[in-house]
Amino acid sequence: MVQGVIVENGVIQNMNPATGKLIEPAVSVATPEEIETIVSAANASQPSWSDKTLSERIEAIRRGLIAVEPIADELASVITQEMGKISAEAKLEVSNAIGLKGAWLDMVKEANEDVHLGGGEEGKAESVVVRDPLGVVVVISPWNFPAGEIPFLAIPALAAGNTVIVKPSEVTPLSGELFCRALASSLPEGVLQVVQGDGKTGEQLISSDDIHMVAMTGSTATGKKIMNVCSKKLKRLVLELGGKDPMVVFKDADLDVAANDAVANSLFNCGQVCCAVERVYVDESIQDEFEQKVLDIAKKWKVGNPTDADTTIGPLASQVQRDNVSKQVEAAIKGGAKVLYQSECPDDGQGNFYPVTVLSSLKPDMTIQNLETFGPVVAMSTFDGTEQTAIEMANSSDFGLASYVYTEDLTKGSRVARKIRSGQVGINCYSILKAQPACPWIGHKQSGFGSHSGMDGFRSFSVPKSIVFTTNAPM
Repeated sequence: MVQGVIVENGVIQNMNPATGKLIEPAVSVATPEEIETIVSAANASQPSWSDKTLSERIEAIRRGLIAVEPIADELASVITQEMGKISAEAKLEVSNAIGLKGAWLDMVKEANEDVHLGGGEEGKAESVVVRDPLGVVVVISPWNFPAGEIPFLAIPALAAGNTVIVKPSEVTPLSGELFCRALASSLPEGVLQVVQGDGKTGEQLISSDDIHMVAMTGSTATGKKIMNVCSKKLKRLVLELGGKDPMVVFKDADLDVAANDAVANSLFNCGQVCCAVERVYVDESIQDEFEQKVLDIAKKWKVGNPTDADTTIGPLASQVQRDNVSKQVEAAIKGGAKVLYQSECPDDGQGNFYPVTVLSSLKPDMTIQNLETFGPVVAMSTFDGTEQTAIEMANSSDFGLASYVYTEDLTKGSRVARKIRSGQVGINCYSILKAQPACPWIGHKQSGFGSHSGMDGFRSFSVPKSIVFTTNAPM
């Protein structure tokens, strides 16, 4: 059971987190027999799909992304209904997914092209590295970006010649199915399918001997369960997991930029982002000035109905998530943390709303400094201003997805970044928004296994094979 979602009589109880009301239409959980049929269809379709040229597969996928455009508004609306994302952010998520049809998809193609080594005019020995598909790939998608995350896993898998089965999160089943239906409209039957259900459904699906790879975005706890199931057959994995991402603010930083980013990247999507800023470490010499700037910005954020134009934060995705955030904040306060600000928020007893919260004077041993919060909290503490302490505090976590360093001294920023153990480090920026498309998205420590995105990530869904000739290879 994820986020407290209940399955009753084979139907997911899909609740609107802003109203507490049941969302229609009802979503039925796939039966064991239906899962077996879907897996069989995926295996039957895979050889003919992989026999198509890489260009043919890429253009079919491109048409699928274009097919999302006519349903963009509907899809954004469903995302808002299912997980509470404000309308503007939901529309941005869908727009970004459709936008992958251009240069990004071309890069996926490039990553899967043959590589020729050696050879030349003199007829020297040449080797050709080609890439073989794995077979059938299961994609388990998250609820916080129910449309936006699917293509980052499913499309490279499809491009490599695999067939794909997507299991959307049971928190957002309609969003995932709507996106996949549009994407699949340009693909042969059986190449992209959807299985609905909860964790039990997912376990049955990935346990099948006829599944060859699993790619998942979600929690570290779920990732460990998936790894355990897949270890029995040594199935290949890509796991993008949780984070507890630090932001370090040195005294020479542009404090206006740093304060704005600290707030915006703690609160975006109600804080329900794997690479959200969850720990802000501020040079103690600028604490008062920085905290005031953070307060001034945080007070502009409004919690409310996610469909209202002036709302900047909607509800948390579930009561379970709201309770988790509340417990972490309450424990921090009892442990001596200072509450600098808590906003107003709806309190009708129906929605899973939580106030914008700004905390300071946090201690290293507090739960809120060690476990993923996933809520609208700006969590600040201080450090002595030295590079060594900044590095130690940033690395004082079991997670390592992304990190952020703010300083006007780029040489210092680079030194610190190289010592932080995380997959991305943004210097004076939120890295995921500014990173070049060719950058991989990967977690260090317990934030992931394998990678997706970037040339390395795109190649995670196939196996390289070297074909060796004693002369030039045939064209």
